[in-house]
Amino acid sequence: MADEKSLHMTPDEFRRHGHAVVDWIADYHARIESFPVLSQVKPGQIRAALPANPPARGEPFEALLKDVERVILPGITHWQSPNFFAYFPCNASGPGILGDLLSSGLGVQGMLWSTSPACTELETHVMDWLVAMLGLPERFLSSNTGGGVIQDTASSAALCALLAARERATNYVSNKKGCDGRLIAYASTQTHSSLEKAAMIAGIGVDNLRLIEVEQNLAMRPDELARQVNVDRRAGLTPFFVCATVGTTSSNAMDPISAIGEVCRQHNLWLHVDAAMSGTAMLCPEFRHLQSGVELADSYNFNPHKWMFTNFDCNCFWVADRKALIQTLSILPEYLRNQATESGAVIDYRDWHIQLGRRFRSLKLWFVIRHYGVEGLQHHIRQHLQLAQEFAEWVRKDERFELAAPVPLNLVCFRHKGGDAVNQTILDRLNRSGDLFLTHTRLNGKLTLRLCVGQTNTQARHVENAWNRIQQEGEKAAAG
Repeated sequence: MADEKSLHMTPDEFRRHGHAVVDWIADYHARIESFPVLSQVKPGQIRAALPANPPARGEPFEALLKDVERVILPGITHWQSPNFFAYFPCNASGPGILGDLLSSGLGVQGMLWSTSPACTELETHVMDWLVAMLGLPERFLSSNTGGGVIQDTASSAALCALLAARERATNYVSNKKGCDGRLIAYASTQTHSSLEKAAMIAGIGVDNLRLIEVEQNLAMRPDELARQVNVDRRAGLTPFFVCATVGTTSSNAMDPISAIGEVCRQHNLWLHVDAAMSGTAMLCPEFRHLQSGVELADSYNFNPHKWMFTNFDCNCFWVADRKALIQTLSILPEYLRNQATESGAVIDYRDWHIQLGRRFRSLKLWFVIRHYGVEGLQHHIRQHLQLAQEFAEWVRKDERFELAAPVPLNLVCFRHKGGDAVNQTILDRLNRSGDLFLTHTRLNGKLTLRLCVGQTNTQARHVENAWNRIQQEGEKAAAG
């Protein structure tokens, strides 16, 4: 019988092309500062450069890499540029990238313990490591009543927390019969928009998500939370869930977890703590006071893919009572039954999140922690914090600018005193220049510029250059 034709890449071809891809990535990072940080292409430009139809026959791999350079690269906003100060960071690192490559090479689908025991057990172990690394309560440990799981993003973590809280509040009836329109959830006016989407998906309804007013420092008011909970109870409604934030997206405001937790404890409300970006700072013990009271939380999450050098996507989500989460999300059809699951001796992470299938995300997190060590991670976080605080001090000393919010960590919210139009002009000119990338928010009704220091390779010279360019464009914009 003649050999069957195969168009698959052979191991030798994979080795050769793999070297080329790794070389390209290494070269890209070496030259990343030569590119404008914000992509300069116009809408539709990338698609116009692509052929209308797919190739009938396979093309040489070299042609693919050439088109990455020619077509794709111009349409990239360079999140890994040390001059990226926008949003919150989404940083990567060599060990994270290589861990992700290894995960792709293994091609594991880790929905059950039995579908790859290492995928599950490494994840459980690394998540337990992080409990100690971040100073989280011991009840989040897998050896206790809780445990951790890697989600894709903080949005998914918030949704899972909301669902588990919903089921606990209804004694798991809402999973069967749906919501009755009386469940009420709470967040602050500064809470991430993912909570609004979670309320939509979970059947709570946006109208039943109460946005609590904030203090002057933009943190949630516990007294107002308590007042609103009492109002809703008297109206015959069922308060059940509160989301508190350690580092809000707009301004990095720190909600008072202890005071909010006491309200939750008094009224038997599920407390979810979202520390998406700022949670990484808790690697350093001197910043853990910012989440004082976290021992009162029913769930907690942070994103290593934001500021802990672990490439997207990787969200760490813990619950204090894993049974509540599993009972909320577990479905066991016949085709997933197996001896290990039935023994009760293993974790099946498919029961801990929305989707069934899951990637081997813990490999990249494991690689990052082992490469840097706790001390190495702390070193770089402290460097970023020092640079952000220096930038904030420059703003304070410049009579043309002002800080728009406190600066507890690595996000500086500031504005030119010339007003919204001047600040918008500064932002537009800087981003068009490609020299750096900033984003904005609106605080107390005023357009506010945000500069976040957290990209893996950002150094003092990059922050100094950013401030110089901001001053230059500020002077031009104010002059008209």
